[in-house]
Amino acid sequence: MKLYCLSSHSNKPCYVLKMKEMTIMLDCGLSAQSILNFLPLPLVPSPRLGSLSNWLPRDCNDPQLEGELKECHGRVFVDSAPEFCPPLGKLIDYSEIDVILISNYTAMLALPYITEGTGFHGIVYATEPTLQIGKFYLEELVQYLEQTPKAALASRWKELLHLLPPPLSESFKPRCWKQLYNLTTLSSSLARIQTVGYNEKLDVYGALKVTAVSSGYCLGSSNWVINLDHEKVAYVSGSSTLTTHPRPMDQNALKNADLLILSGLTQVPSSNPDSMLGELCMTVVSTLRGNGSVLIPCYPSGVIYDLFECLSAHLDSSSLSQIPMFFISPVADTSLAYSNILAEWLSEVKQNRVFMPEEPFPHAYLVKMGRLKHFTHIYANGFNTEFRMPCVVFCGHPSLRFGASVHFVELWGSNPAHTIIFTEPDFAYLDALAPFQPLAMKAVHCPIDTSLNFVQANKLVRELKPANLVLPDCYTVPPPSLPHRTDLVIQQADHKVLVMKRGEVISLPLKKKKVKVKLSAELASCLTPTQIKPGVMLSSLTGNLVVRDNHFDIKMFEGSEGDSNQLLPVKSSQNSQFEWGTVNVDLFVQRLNEEGITDAKVEPSPSGYIIHLQNQDTVIQIDDRSTHIFCEEPDQKLRKHLRKVLSECLNKF
Repeated sequence: MKLYCLSSHSNKPCYVLKMKEMTIMLDCGLSAQSILNFLPLPLVPSPRLGSLSNWLPRDCNDPQLEGELKECHGRVFVDSAPEFCPPLGKLIDYSEIDVILISNYTAMLALPYITEGTGFHGIVYATEPTLQIGKFYLEELVQYLEQTPKAALASRWKELLHLLPPPLSESFKPRCWKQLYNLTTLSSSLARIQTVGYNEKLDVYGALKVTAVSSGYCLGSSNWVINLDHEKVAYVSGSSTLTTHPRPMDQNALKNADLLILSGLTQVPSSNPDSMLGELCMTVVSTLRGNGSVLIPCYPSGVIYDLFECLSAHLDSSSLSQIPMFFISPVADTSLAYSNILAEWLSEVKQNRVFMPEEPFPHAYLVKMGRLKHFTHIYANGFNTEFRMPCVVFCGHPSLRFGASVHFVELWGSNPAHTIIFTEPDFAYLDALAPFQPLAMKAVHCPIDTSLNFVQANKLVRELKPANLVLPDCYTVPPPSLPHRTDLVIQQADHKVLVMKRGEVISLPLKKKKVKVKLSAELASCLTPTQIKPGVMLSSLTGNLVVRDNHFDIKMFEGSEGDSNQLLPVKSSQNSQFEWGTVNVDLFVQRLNEEGITDAKVEPSPSGYIIHLQNQDTVIQIDDRSTHIFCEEPDQKLRKHLRKVLSECLNKF
């Protein structure tokens, strides 16, 4: 078995597992860190961005580089359509992938890069919410970029990285970056997904069974259990033990795995989600009381549902119920509507509200009361009529490189009364704000990440008791920003740990020792088992081994071609005997002495013993599963004699 790591970001994982002649992809996350190197794409022309000066390296007069780079407040950006860093494609042939298992909607953004135009013919499995909400994420991303197209694509700068200033010079393999796919490619890719339910056992080409179990991270998020006949692999990615709106994490199905692959831990290990939520609410209230407005760059689903609920309650308690909240996204209406019909994927508290009957999320009530107003774009019908300040605006994208968030930062950036609050942990907020500097509006960092922290992850690993553990290399050392926090690592003392990073291939310590074989009833009725010890019986058999769709069947052996309907009996004769068990070396040496071979010299080997017969120039190698006799005598009499003595030292039935 082999495991390939195709991603450089532990929270945007992409692994490929090769086992039992099957190729399985575990998630297909898309790293978007690369887009921070590009200038924002405003919805309307920005005089400020348009007036940025060109930048060229010193002593470089390359005409192809002219106009590709712009300087803003001491930092250099690429003036081009943003490009993304997809999974490493040269390490594996995507056409060989048999099945893709998707854990949650944040880990599927690279799916079109893998399934379209690569010869992929496999199956993609995901839960219903993962498919639908993932579709929201993908469609929103595509529409953001299509509504603000760039006329030219900059590429020359990638050839001159050594001449560029940081962080642009530190870009990770920019030649591999790609522009985003279009809606046609996206629709074709999503059509390949087959939806599954929790605890539904899926047979994959007869070779193995896969099961999705709740991970507790977001709506429909799942961990995956892969079962072979005698081996079990658990894949844990994007999991949470906190009590939020999704169904709680199912840990029992993950216990005692032969191999546990762990990824998707918190990106902000030093931040507590509850304290960050409290700080966000206080910051919003403080800004609103100062007659300022609040901008919260966000994704169209996920933690935003909890923000609507908690923030509206806090505004009520602060006597600010009249303050409107605006949710602006190309998929805003479908996201809000869809979240209220997912009762089976929600926590028990949310499910109970459905049976009352009430909407599981309070944002449905907020929409009815006019406190939460949602629009597809800032230029949508009714927005100018409804919009008033002070207010709270939720819109994308958290990177501040495209979407309505770019417009609001440009609009409010010069006013210190306004505040922008960063809640998504995917992007460093100072890097996101860099092309908008100098900025007068207040910026507050309140990252809310409900995925497992290191304390919870270590506790989980101890409870699951895997035989082997696979980790991204970043989980074995403290975070670069907190090098003294030696507690922010996965403890490795009690487990055999394998560490991976992008581009690596490791051999897994799982060796297939047994295969399940089905015996036909007709053949089983002909067997004559012999008891060799209490509770253990053995029998020989003769039959046809049929292998089809990775299933093994033994059926009655048919006769010759001229008499194909005749079934041969499998009962052995009274005189036939079969050896079994391991060789008793002491008994073997004793029997050799009785046969006149007195110069046997026994030496232990890594897998058994080596016996030297010096006078006979013979070596006998005894291993756990085999015995070899190396004899120089040409007439083979000694070899046959030694085989006879060896056979007498084995058990028989």
